[in-house]
Amino acid sequence: MAKVKNIEENFTIQETNKIMVLSDLDAKIAAIAYYKAEIRGFVEGHELDDWLEAEQELNLS
Repeated sequence: MAKVKNIEENFTIQETNKIMVLSDLDAKIAAIAYYKAEIRGFVEGHELDDWLEAEQELNLS
């Protein structure tokens, strides 16, 4: 039983770390997208384009 519990704990830790990494990544993408919007004067309707361009700049798409 101890071995099964250890595997479950490791899985949870690994999954938590993945979530944290994605969170950091989303924050970087959001920051880049924000600056793109700022340069455009925050004209509405380009939010998705800004996000996708930010992903491309980070080579994620």
